[in-house]
Amino acid sequence: MSDSDSARSSRAQLQTLFRQHGGQLRLSEALARGYSRYQFYQLRDEGVIEPVSRGLYRLADLPPIENPDLVAAATRFPSAVLCLISALDWHDITTQIPHQVHLAVERDARLPVLDYPPVAGYRFSGRAFSEGIEQVDVDGITLNVYSPEKTLADCFKFRNRIGMDVVLEALELYRTRKTFRPGKLMEYARICRVANVMAPYLEAKREMTVRVL
Repeated sequence: MSDSDSARSSRAQLQTLFRQHGGQLRLSEALARGYSRYQFYQLRDEGVIEPVSRGLYRLADLPPIENPDLVAAATRFPSAVLCLISALDWHDITTQIPHQVHLAVERDARLPVLDYPPVAGYRFSGRAFSEGIEQVDVDGITLNVYSPEKTLADCFKFRNRIGMDVVLEALELYRTRKTFRPGKLMEYARICRVANVMAPYLEAKREMTVRVL
């Protein structure tokens, strides 16, 4: 086999590896399989693959990425959890437009920092970090995001930073757009140590829901 035939075969094999990984592949994964940086970047230069975030590439003929900011954040910080305004937006219980990707990390972890998209990091400890995490698929990438109920408890905890008006709007949108689960809300309120703060608001929303029913 000539050198040109060998190069074409290697490129074809690398493209096959991309498809085996759902069309997305990290450079480090290709290197671990014995491919060279030159082979990888040659596909990029030929327009066969395109960068998603640092070190992550995808086949260029895939459908456009719908949530590039979330994909970039999830790939750079796979252990972080989408929280606060970003989680409210994910669950469609806010009219706020997140200007940063809000991510929670464990108390002793390094806060996530990223030039683009801009990231706001928060340290959560113990069960306040580990409880209420849902895993969702975002353009082929697994994203950790807090459930609507856990997110609302977090928002009450950080109400002085995000604004009480934002929190109360989110609670009302949750009541009207989701299944209202006061028990689950109070469970997370206790975990986040905001039960006394949340209880009067939840009782008022529960009475509104009962009257509607």
